Amino acid sequence: MSHILSAVTGTATDEVRFVAEKEGVPIGTMIERVGRGRIAILKNRNHRIDPVGIGEGLSVKINSNIGSSEDKLSMEDELKKLMVSIGYKADVVMDLSTGGNIARIRKEILDHSTVPVGTVPLYQSVVSSVRKHRSMFKLTIDEMFDTIEEQAEQGVDFMTIHCGVTMESVGRLRKQGRLLDVVSRGGALMMEWMDYNGRENPFYEYYDRLLKILARYDVVISLGDGLRPGAIADATDRGQVQELIILGDLAKRAVEQGVGVMIEGPGHVPIDQIETNIKIEKQLCNGAPFYVLGPLVTDIAPGYDHITSAIGGAIAGMAGADFLCYVTPAEHLRLPDIEDVKQGIIASRIAAHAADIARGVKGALDWDMKMAKARKAMDWESQYRLAIDPQKAREYRESVSLQDTDVCSMCGEFCPIKLQHAEIKRVRTMV
Repeated sequence: MSHILSAVTGTATDEVRFVAEKEGVPIGTMIERVGRGRIAILKNRNHRIDPVGIGEGLSVKINSNIGSSEDKLSMEDELKKLMVSIGYKADVVMDLSTGGNIARIRKEILDHSTVPVGTVPLYQSVVSSVRKHRSMFKLTIDEMFDTIEEQAEQGVDFMTIHCGVTMESVGRLRKQGRLLDVVSRGGALMMEWMDYNGRENPFYEYYDRLLKILARYDVVISLGDGLRPGAIADATDRGQVQELIILGDLAKRAVEQGVGVMIEGPGHVPIDQIETNIKIEKQLCNGAPFYVLGPLVTDIAPGYDHITSAIGGAIAGMAGADFLCYVTPAEHLRLPDIEDVKQGIIASRIAAHAADIARGVKGALDWDMKMAKARKAMDWESQYRLAIDPQKAREYRESVSLQDTDVCSMCGEFCPIKLQHAEIKRVRTMV
């Protein structure tokens, strides 16, 4: 029985109990929220990992995207990205491979990963169709569903599927018009297939068939935002909101069938619209976990979009977003390399932690309290250990020769903390 169906009967699966204990949430609260679809448990029955919970009352989680492209094929590099992702504490990873032997790459990632793994099955389906039929438009509906079954059986823990890209939502988008049209790869692929074949989105039309496959393996469906804005000028438009309305209906049906669900969201959103986007999703989707890409708060920072997304991610997390998809410095420019992955994870973790403090997540502030105490004690080793990137913290401080090893080169002998230590010692001596 799935986590949701067990929760509806008032019982908890081992995975739900594990997440409750790890997050410090009462088991009764966990059962209630899992049963209502407000917390998703990521763990395929065929994947030997610890489960991860995402949703209401839990810490904000982050995702790292890895995967090959036809222009850059290296199994070794993708496994290194995976290890960096895990090492820098990404909560989950997604394999977005579109090049090479996609099934083999995914298997290697699944075999080596200690965290949940997500995919976008349509990518493999389209690549396979191009190789087999010489055209993505000849991709059959059965081939789409066969790929989902294959990946679920292989152990994929959650799948992004663009079920809300329908004739209705696309029509709404086209009627309004956009500055930057559609920027979701999965959304664009589905739109093109629908236009060419003159058919409704198969994942929407045969949604119950999809849910049956996912339920069999306890795969969480991440309802993709195929019409998300790719420019802040397009944020919160009719196409985006119409798709979200559809996703709210589909999320309800998933929970009724015992399938965990997340809702994906934008994208490029100006700061003043972020909280509104979170509230709309929570209202329309009955509090389902919200998984946002960034969001990026400006369009003018290629090479620094890990920063623009961290700004948006912290605000989104504070407002109620549950899951942040990292953005790397390579966004909009190239396939991220290993260093890009590291920088993206760290920026996203900073955003998630800042949000956890604002949300009052149990234990979040303790980390900062420990750092403050270490700084007061001028305990540099503890400061390195507590830093989100210990190696970089150590390298920065030790890059300058210091006459006084108690301080750093910023203030030197005028270090305010050391001066106060000296004053306290002087007063105590006088007493």
